[in-house]
Amino acid sequence: MKKQLGSIALLVASSAASAQSSVVLYGRVDGGIEYLNHIANGNGGSSSLWSAEGGNWGTSMFGLKGSEDLGGGTAAIFNLETGLQIMNGTSGGGRMFSRRAYAGIKNETWGQLQAGRNLFIDSDGIWEFDPFVQQAVSSASLVRGRSWQQTSNNVEYHSPVWNGFDLQGQYAFGNQASGFNNGAAGEFGRSNGIMLTYHSPLFDVRGIYDELRDSNGRLSNIFQASREYFVGGNLRVQKFKFQAAYTHYFAPDTPAGLADRADHYWLGATYQATPKWAVTAAGFYIHVGDGAGDVAHDPGSHAMLYALGTTYNLSQRTFLYGTVAYVNNSKNGTFSVFATPRDSSSPTSPLAGQSQTGAYVGMMHMF
Repeated sequence: MKKQLGSIALLVASSAASAQSSVVLYGRVDGGIEYLNHIANGNGGSSSLWSAEGGNWGTSMFGLKGSEDLGGGTAAIFNLETGLQIMNGTSGGGRMFSRRAYAGIKNETWGQLQAGRNLFIDSDGIWEFDPFVQQAVSSASLVRGRSWQQTSNNVEYHSPVWNGFDLQGQYAFGNQASGFNNGAAGEFGRSNGIMLTYHSPLFDVRGIYDELRDSNGRLSNIFQASREYFVGGNLRVQKFKFQAAYTHYFAPDTPAGLADRADHYWLGATYQATPKWAVTAAGFYIHVGDGAGDVAHDPGSHAMLYALGTTYNLSQRTFLYGTVAYVNNSKNGTFSVFATPRDSSSPTSPLAGQSQTGAYVGMMHMF
């Protein structure tokens, strides 16, 4: 009997040793100085602003992620992550974990399945094809932050890589008895998307289709709740990386008479001059289709955004950055160099038809 108990204890100890687990604390801290001119001041004129700002190159954040080896190439995983504003010490926009909060199972053969809160699928997918990697000045600027969103109640699948191809699908439930497509007040409604990517040493290509609904379950605003069709590509040639993309937005539930579609294009390149120093230049163009506008909807208009930026690595975890940008609006356009919602209570947008220049410098540290 003692021999049997000893064998069982040895088996349990061996199983515990083989079921390896890990938990990692990670994050990044970003802070600097910003300048912006031609800000509409509410009195029919415009003003300039110098300010200390955090998160211009990328959102400051911290998170926890971990895994437990379940054997047979399968692991249990989790990720908890929240955004920070280092200039005033606030975090999460009222949430303990504003960006990610999910648990899942990952297998080497069939992929990863997870459930919880996460970046919306285009936010997770567009940055890799954006020359300015979703900085404050980036592909998000002329779409008023539509590609920066997070959604709750997500169920997601990530495939393994098959001959360079991988697939990601996301489905966010509204969780409301009042209607299957509805969401809670202040939240998105039922939303979903699918993303297909091909990676190779020379180039990458990605396509995304998604639907982001408002709390009433409607596709009612091209830059807030709409359908999105995205295709983007990267090309690597020696020290250069060239990036281009096209996005079409369509909001069929927009109130009659208001603009309900837009097309977004960009082209950019990064030159890796040395292992520490890189320079990026890009142009972004938005064309909003015919229709009127109101406080929440952009009217038919167009704008061109030019951006030039640089980074210099002080170490593997710390770098300095600087970006300058200029936006030229058409007669009815009020787009900012930054991704300001049209109905924002603290806008950075210029007056209709007015151009705008913005710049920022700062430092990012990752841990």
